[in-house]
Amino acid sequence: MTENISKLRIEGGTPLVGEVHVRGAKNLVPKAMVAALHGSTPSTLRNVPDLSDVEIVTTLVELHGAKVDYDRDAGVLTLNPAQDATTAAKNAEEIQLFGGNSRIPILMVGPLLHTLGTARIPNLGGCKIGDRPIDYHMAALRKFGAVVEKDDETGTTLIVPEEGLKGAEIVLNYPSVGATEQVLLTGVRAKGKTILRNAAIEPEIIDLIAVLQKMGAIIFINEDRTIVIEGVDELTGYDHTSLPDRNESASWASAALATGGDIFVRGADQKDMTAFLNQFRKMGGLYEVTAEGIRFTHPAQHTPGAQLKPIVFETNVHPGFMTDWQQPLVVALTQAKGASIVHETVYEERFGFTNALKQMGADIVVMRDCVGGAPCRFEGKGYGHSAIISGPTPLTGADIEVPDLRGGFSHIIAALAAKGTSHVSGVELIARGYENFEEKLKSLGANFEVLARKASKAPKPDAAIVVVEPEEVEVQD
Repeated sequence: MTENISKLRIEGGTPLVGEVHVRGAKNLVPKAMVAALHGSTPSTLRNVPDLSDVEIVTTLVELHGAKVDYDRDAGVLTLNPAQDATTAAKNAEEIQLFGGNSRIPILMVGPLLHTLGTARIPNLGGCKIGDRPIDYHMAALRKFGAVVEKDDETGTTLIVPEEGLKGAEIVLNYPSVGATEQVLLTGVRAKGKTILRNAAIEPEIIDLIAVLQKMGAIIFINEDRTIVIEGVDELTGYDHTSLPDRNESASWASAALATGGDIFVRGADQKDMTAFLNQFRKMGGLYEVTAEGIRFTHPAQHTPGAQLKPIVFETNVHPGFMTDWQQPLVVALTQAKGASIVHETVYEERFGFTNALKQMGADIVVMRDCVGGAPCRFEGKGYGHSAIISGPTPLTGADIEVPDLRGGFSHIIAALAAKGTSHVSGVELIARGYENFEEKLKSLGANFEVLARKASKAPKPDAAIVVVEPEEVEVQD
């Protein structure tokens, strides 16, 4: 198990300048690992980042009998999918605990139902950014024919009927990423045809479809967000290179704006970041696209005294402005001259992270109305899902507790932009989505000290058969 930073002391006020390297997408790599469980032969995944989510999924699949070989330096992971119910039952107690460390494993249900005939979903939660029920997942699995054998306070056990899982027609009332992944990972081996309407079409979804297609799946994508899957009896292994992590790339870009810096993000890909780049440019940020990556620069680096401009935007499913980009960019907006408006339409509670920013001196008002955009599904429901950010406001150091992955990175950015000393706790959450976080901060000239580290805990007994943790899914975090 690795040991991650849990607490930092940060001395802010220094622009971040330098280069960071971004590898494969957190929102694709663990899912591609799950897809490999379908294969009759080993799979090789390239451009794999060293993240805690990768470690957790590795542990889970190995507890089911599969084998993983991961070369961290090269970023190459090989997964031998051989698994059996005996191994899974023997390790059930350890599987139960590891299911609670990540939201990704609920996606293991489909492959495990096909290969082992049973799976168990515990009643667990996720990041505090809004409602994340597993209703979409359960409804989809029932459509395929999965039967709820047991439903109690600790979770739900599913089994496959004698005739196996069958293709189904599924309509999502929201283009949920997690539910779309569930349907893809289950439908590829279900008997007959599966039709998914109102599907998510994020770049990571398209890359997962590419993985499954290499394995032998038959999947059609129509223009109206409809995905058609023709089930096959067997899938083989794959050799695939993950698309780069557009969320991490946008996070470092926002860090350049918030701190007045200049950061080259090696591996960043323009084509999957167009919505972000448009807003970055409207704020006055400068970027240069090269074959190796994208350089993101605060305008004052070229024109002394230049200030950021306010913007108005709303988050949405792809190809809209991704919700995961919102939090880091809001930190930069506290330094823009004028009033910016952000309308969050994906997660109803995503502005909780702004409490720490206000503590540091930011002028942010969170409202229940749909401000700055068309009425969304949260209208009239009492959620604070719009924010007005007025600036520029000087930020000062504070003691902060990291609330979630993207909010945590945003707090780190704020501390680096602020004058004075900040103490940030709960930093280990950031390791879920940011590879080599400590080394990257050092390479950019950040002034910080590690006050504490937290080792990943070894599993302890707790009853289960095959366990995964729920994720909601409307858009990945």
